[in-house]
Amino acid sequence: MRPGVGIRPNVISAKIVVGGGFGAGKTTFVGTVSEIAPLTTEAVLTDASTSVDDLAATPDKSTTTVAMDFGRLSLDAELILYLFGTPGQHRFWFMWDDLVRGAIGAVVLVDTRRLADCFAAVDFFEDRGLPYVVGVNCFNGVLSHTVEDVREALAIGSAVPIVPCDARERESTKRTLIALVEHAMRKSVATPA
Repeated sequence: MRPGVGIRPNVISAKIVVGGGFGAGKTTFVGTVSEIAPLTTEAVLTDASTSVDDLAATPDKSTTTVAMDFGRLSLDAELILYLFGTPGQHRFWFMWDDLVRGAIGAVVLVDTRRLADCFAAVDFFEDRGLPYVVGVNCFNGVLSHTVEDVREALAIGSAVPIVPCDARERESTKRTLIALVEHAMRKSVATPA
């Protein structure tokens, strides 16, 4: 490549992590909003995993992420988000520290049918001081609990945005990511280096 060709000097890129419990919709979220074909590391669920993977709320789930999902979204001509979806199963959490390195923030995707499954993700991002928003995934297009009820159940403060979203809808996932970028920017301005 010749010097200066293909380089856009005013473009800012940011790394975003999408975390949450098993089956909360992380792979769907990344795939729905990505402007490139998402990279996924899906493996078929086997009978051996039935003792550790609770499929009660997601009986049609046949695959699971074993490393990460990757996608890209240009919010505008000058801001590109690189999305890294985490595996939701606890046995794969050893790679979360590597996935969050360099991230400006995270989306904790929540399935209110299994709210307790996201507690560990909330704790993980809080312990690392990483700004995050809670994306309440509206399965069947319905928000089954109010934002206030979710906030109380998760025991998170009012400074953390909670955004109803549908991981299957591109505009909904974009709104969630925009809320995260705005939240991360506010936190970086409020926290001097």
